[in-house]
Amino acid sequence: MAALVALLGAASLCFGQRLKLSPDLAHGDPEARVNVIIQYKQPPQQRHVDAVVRKGGRHLGMLSVVNGAVYSVAAKELAELANDSDVKYISPDRTVKAASNQLTPDYKLQAVNADIAQQNGFNGDGVGVAIIDSGISNRPDLHGGDPGSISATASTGYTGGYRVVHAENLIGGWSTDDTYGHGTHVAGIVGGDGSQSYGVYAGVAPAVDLVNLVVLDNTGSGTDSTVIAGIQRAIELQSQYNIQVINLSLGRPVFESYTVDPLCQAVEAAWNAGIVVVVAAGNDGRDNSENTDGYSTITAPGNDPYVITVGAMKTENTATRSDDLIASYSSKGPTLLDQVVKPDLVGPGNLIVSVRGDGTLPQQYPQNITDRYYFVLSGTSMAAPMVSGAAALLLQQNPSLTPDQVKARLMKTAYKNFPVSSTATDPTTGISYTSYYDIFTVGAGYLDVWAALNNSDLASGTALSPIASYNPVTGAVTLSNIGGQSVIWGMNLIWGTNIIWGTSLVSGNSVIWGTNVIWGSNAPSSLSLIWGTSLIWGTNVPTGETNTAVIYGEQ
Repeated sequence: MAALVALLGAASLCFGQRLKLSPDLAHGDPEARVNVIIQYKQPPQQRHVDAVVRKGGRHLGMLSVVNGAVYSVAAKELAELANDSDVKYISPDRTVKAASNQLTPDYKLQAVNADIAQQNGFNGDGVGVAIIDSGISNRPDLHGGDPGSISATASTGYTGGYRVVHAENLIGGWSTDDTYGHGTHVAGIVGGDGSQSYGVYAGVAPAVDLVNLVVLDNTGSGTDSTVIAGIQRAIELQSQYNIQVINLSLGRPVFESYTVDPLCQAVEAAWNAGIVVVVAAGNDGRDNSENTDGYSTITAPGNDPYVITVGAMKTENTATRSDDLIASYSSKGPTLLDQVVKPDLVGPGNLIVSVRGDGTLPQQYPQNITDRYYFVLSGTSMAAPMVSGAAALLLQQNPSLTPDQVKARLMKTAYKNFPVSSTATDPTTGISYTSYYDIFTVGAGYLDVWAALNNSDLASGTALSPIASYNPVTGAVTLSNIGGQSVIWGMNLIWGTNIIWGTSLVSGNSVIWGTNVIWGSNAPSSLSLIWGTSLIWGTNVPTGETNTAVIYGEQ
């Protein structure tokens, strides 16, 4: 009997260790050194660091925002380190990539009625937006000056004060310039004033203060720990620069539940500190490797239910939005493992003209250079800063709004008139992709800045994105995690009743559909497949990095 108890105790110990170790740490050379993030149940102490050092590990830095630290340690030591009762979770310090696809007047402002907002005096003045990215180059559009203004120095120099109020390199080195060419483009979408294009290529909030936190290198790559350090720094600088919005145009695959993923825990810390966090959905909407037509490809930390996750639309090179279509590369939900309904919104993200930075992207894609000041990019990286700029305008109008109120207002007022489906053809490969306009593709709808500014709702409670559940017996899909939040998720106001899920009705605090009603009669078969395969439930964990190949955007 004693032997049996001992055996059961050992089995329980091994199971407990596995629960604390990320699944992607289970394979590989046990003698190899790996960089890992260890999250603790309390702020890490010196004794925690000493425990790793005694195992031959090296302490690389503290990540207090997630009660964690980053270490280099031999893989064979991880199981024993996980046995420490103070350890909550151990995960690799994974690679994070910029979420841009490569690629012209663009009509991004007109598509979301941001031009009307600017004409009525909304420009983001006084609001701080942290751009956690590859850096920001010093460019005229990021100085003072009003969109459309024509000054004597418009073609040769800077007008007004530099609005990058703080810059810091968190990957090592002293330079905060953009060595990749991504962060500057993102910053221009949020807050460029368009001075070098007479306002044509202005950003959504052209008077915001920008905080430049460099976490990606000259290839657009970073790690979990550098991104977390950037988020942590934004929280620390929040009061000094009135940082009310963080933009994360980056991501990586989902490896575990958002409840233990350190990237997700960091964005939740920022959200709970009162900062709106906007994240790119990812660019894997064409990925059919699991026979799901790109469903369940949302990248982390866009899989976290707190944040505003943004997919990409195409403006179709017109000033009207009624003909705008989803970009086929825009990642779709529900999220892996947790089945969170994502994205929350979609915004313009295809063939977007913005401020040209330094770095490797313009060198690699010279055909995307419009002139010495501007550059064209495509991807959900470009859609996210559209929403970040919109959030800044809402917070300029009403600085007391909470992140949840901003999210709820943007989702409720989003434009919800879509076709049933659309087809796009990749100009380089000739391959065609069909997209369906369901809740996992367009979320609550297409960003409408002016409608949001004209809405006065002050939702109470949290605005967590709902969880989708599937009943294989009845074929019904249910949204849960909405009751008791008081943010009207249980009403038709957020997602509408016509295009996204047809004639479905709301019952109580949950939204319940019959088989395929949510997706309409023309739904792809892949939408039923995701519930029945191992993909959504996590037994088939991805091992590769997110697709960050630069593409030219869709015509």
